[in-house]
Amino acid sequence: MTSLPAAGADDRSESGDRVLEPVRGLGASLSADEFKALFRGHPGGVAVITAYGPDGPVALTATSVASVSAEPPLLIFSISALSSATPTISNAESIVVHLLDADDLHLAKLGATSGVDRFGDESSWTRLPTGEPVYLGVRAWVRCVIVNRMDAGGSTVIAAHAVQASIGRDIEPGQTGNALVHHNRTWHRLGEHSRLD
Repeated sequence: MTSLPAAGADDRSESGDRVLEPVRGLGASLSADEFKALFRGHPGGVAVITAYGPDGPVALTATSVASVSAEPPLLIFSISALSSATPTISNAESIVVHLLDADDLHLAKLGATSGVDRFGDESSWTRLPTGEPVYLGVRAWVRCVIVNRMDAGGSTVIAAHAVQASIGRDIEPGQTGNALVHHNRTWHRLGEHSRLD
């Protein structure tokens, strides 16, 4: 178990939680290793984000996609400055977010592998009439218009407005489906076997 460094009495809130100064301050902050340890045990859904730029299509795998609002339909995600796809996605007016299940594991791995041609198999994708690349046969995809960008450390947080969607494999309310999650650097399938209630 990883614990936080000891804090003085004046570093605690009334509830006893440790209070850290803002990133811009010169005060306390978790180390990168401490922060990674926190999220290593926090599973995330898996998505592949695509865009089309001056040099062609790009794709990357992300576990940071989250819905923000149903009215209007907004989602957010973050992309690392280390990814070669980041400049194209960050500068795009619109993108496609593919929401994957375990049947799409091959695509999740493709988007997470450096140095491969993610669009070499021309039978696996097409371009929408609006130009964005979309992979075929995935659980679901949503075309989004980017409405806001925010630099956040070594990443960019993007807010996007959903304007078009396709659901290839729907699940009924209350069902677990065949969800794909990323947890502690490994892929996992959720199903009835993992249900707790």
